[in-house]
Amino acid sequence: MVGWSHGHFGKSAAPDTEALMREVIGPALEHAELDADAIDGVFVGVMNNGFSPQDFQAALVGMAHDGLGQVPAVRVENACATGSAALYTAMDFIESGRGRTALVIGAEKMTALPNADIGRVLLGASYHAEEGEAQGGFAGLFARIASDYFERYGDRSEELAMIAAKNHANGMSNPFAHMRKDVGVEFCNTVSERNPYVAAPLRRTDCSLVSDGAAAIVLADEPTAAGCRRAVGFRARRHANDVLALSRRDLTEFAGARTAWSKALADSGLTLADLDLVETHDCFTIAELLEYEAMGLAERGEGYRVVRDGTTARGGRLPVNPSGGLKSKGHPIGATGVSMHVMAAMQLMEEAGDMQITGARLAGVFNMGGAAVANYVSILERVN
Repeated sequence: MVGWSHGHFGKSAAPDTEALMREVIGPALEHAELDADAIDGVFVGVMNNGFSPQDFQAALVGMAHDGLGQVPAVRVENACATGSAALYTAMDFIESGRGRTALVIGAEKMTALPNADIGRVLLGASYHAEEGEAQGGFAGLFARIASDYFERYGDRSEELAMIAAKNHANGMSNPFAHMRKDVGVEFCNTVSERNPYVAAPLRRTDCSLVSDGAAAIVLADEPTAAGCRRAVGFRARRHANDVLALSRRDLTEFAGARTAWSKALADSGLTLADLDLVETHDCFTIAELLEYEAMGLAERGEGYRVVRDGTTARGGRLPVNPSGGLKSKGHPIGATGVSMHVMAAMQLMEEAGDMQITGARLAGVFNMGGAAVANYVSILERVN
């Protein structure tokens, strides 16, 4: 990664993904100190699935930026991991020798639809034959996961509130975040008119935000990156899948995430203790708790311990989501995976401003599609 840009996440005045892409393409190229004619391929991550009647999203890049209208462009979709899927596809393109550079853009315009329609669109990332009518939409599916987990390991509602409060506090330092408000553990742990159950036992503060936004990354092969001002390399990257239908899985374990993490760490020659920070996919607070266990930070059923002892806090042994995560930063579906890699790259280049983790040299990123169905783990390090 030799350049990147990140738009503001939230309810945007931008009417569509074309406008959102326009906000990040030019700044990403400028950050990489490359012109559009230096880009060999464009890879776009947009889920859509009904958010907009305009599809053929890859072709919108040429509409958003005149210099890219004749560059080969492809759109990739993999539910909430769409951004990482676009990034990994671009890396495959470069590694194959088909090109030396690539532009990756993740974007989503979600807020133009009524809430009921948003829920319907998002359920497209579930196994519709069994889960398409889930009460509470995707929150209802993760409520099932939380309920099974609580039944097996005990009620961890307070620890979920601590995760939410941690990420909101971190998001205060993120200028791109949708919600920059420190709400505190007590508020997050109390069911109230302002924090009702969305799908019990998950409260509003346990759920990520519906957001618009875009982010972009410029990729280059090693010889090209050697001449760039900044470069963040992939020490390892892994993609592992799990079965789509929740009925065929143990809901108390993100097995696909565990596989992706273990293989990525093995490929990198590192352990979790070597990492300086992790950006992980906290679409719901129960997801972050399970991800602690999947990455090996805690044994199964004991993820609550690393919340309580401060391991994952900003000043802890392994800060998790110093950007505020999806919980505070927002979750525009197609943009999320690209955003997470941008946040980690900013840390490694010491360009993270008030979010900066001092001395960060190695970072992990975990982005997932659906309920831990498509699982992507990147181990990043600073090269230039």
